Amino acid sequence: MKFSDAVEFSLASLRKRRLRTLLTVSGVMIGIGALVSMISFGKGMQKNVTEAFKASDLFTTLMVMPGGPDVPLRDPDRPGRTASSGGRRDAVLDDAAVAEIARIPGVRLAYPDVNFPAMVSLGEKEEFRLVQVVPAAIAASGALKLGWGKPYASDDEEGVVVSQSLLRRLGTDEPAAAVGKTLRITSVSIDLGKLASLDLSALFSGKGLPVAREAYDFPIVGVTEITAFGGGPSPVQNEILIPPGPARRIKRLPMTSIWDLFRMRDGRLGYSAVSVKLGSLRDLERVKSRVGDMGYTTFALADQFEQVTKGFYFMDMVLAAVGMIAIIVAALGIVNTMVMSILERFREIGIMKAVGAGDGDIKRIFFFESGAIGLLGGAAGCVLGLAVSLVINRVVNFYMARQGMPRIEYFAFPAWIFFGALGFSLLVSLVSGIYPARRAARVDPVVALRHD
Repeated sequence: MKFSDAVEFSLASLRKRRLRTLLTVSGVMIGIGALVSMISFGKGMQKNVTEAFKASDLFTTLMVMPGGPDVPLRDPDRPGRTASSGGRRDAVLDDAAVAEIARIPGVRLAYPDVNFPAMVSLGEKEEFRLVQVVPAAIAASGALKLGWGKPYASDDEEGVVVSQSLLRRLGTDEPAAAVGKTLRITSVSIDLGKLASLDLSALFSGKGLPVAREAYDFPIVGVTEITAFGGGPSPVQNEILIPPGPARRIKRLPMTSIWDLFRMRDGRLGYSAVSVKLGSLRDLERVKSRVGDMGYTTFALADQFEQVTKGFYFMDMVLAAVGMIAIIVAALGIVNTMVMSILERFREIGIMKAVGAGDGDIKRIFFFESGAIGLLGGAAGCVLGLAVSLVINRVVNFYMARQGMPRIEYFAFPAWIFFGALGFSLLVSLVSGIYPARRAARVDPVVALRHD
């Protein structure tokens, strides 16, 4: 039997039983569609997170922190270094340390992570927030995703950058209209006048604390957009950003929490962290080594990204496993269809073997039938998976837009997903056709011809 004859016999049999063929192909289509949607969702999430990190320049950001109380003692064989990478207990992150870090080759910019608590108000509404001091070089570097206005141009400019979400909580739904308005920042500082008459008993009971509130007004120069993905040691972590110059004249407490007191060394508090911007990712290891020699601990997202990638691989496997359930059900449907076809075509198979068709010819016909079902179902499944994913993406973005979130492409469709799904569908269908094809080849032509 020629190859073309086997194909013609297979397609004729599928056309003759259209309803059964349609139902079997539909089962494969749903399974492949579910698999395509699951995998494309995992790839879309990975793409969004990776691009968000790259856009925020996080891979070239190094966080430097002082050693904590769990830091090991110094290595006696190597003075000035520690037995591990935990840093020295006596290393304080002060202005001198920041200046020294900034002079390390490969460091583009180093600045302390300074935050202070304050009440902020715009009109009648007031919110409690942490205000972050960010240099103008960072504000203008692209780390801020400004949707309205512009970043402050110098470290001494009188102006602040706020987030769109904060404006909403303060009662302003139009970020463009907020640019130029005055934001009031009310800070808490130690009142030196109350220290002279301080009553210790009242102090320990929480009464008569020597603190004062002072208000400062700043114009809003820019508004940051709401970002859907982020994380890691970002240089911008809070919703109110102020340049160093105006921040220096704000009277405030020298700490943000009680835990800062545990970092004090010889009466020196120092900074809780220093953000270091590198010239390129190639400078990371060299700068980390130099900072470690100074006695500080470091954290770089680039070191942890391999673990993040492994997490995405695990998520892809879980999503693929869910989609495989539908594929297994579809494979059982193919087996059932082919076995039923053997029973219905029992006499036909006997006639073909009687006129000279061999066992291999019979197997080939049934393999072609199952393969055709797999190809049709796989192709339709790719279209279904793409269509369903686009509909889900549109519906979710419509809902998220009403919540003020930006549009996100939750699904990614690299070409290998469709080619892989089509090939996998064909493979599953051929494997499902092994048993029916072998059973059809074992049909005795004499018994088949006598079959009523």
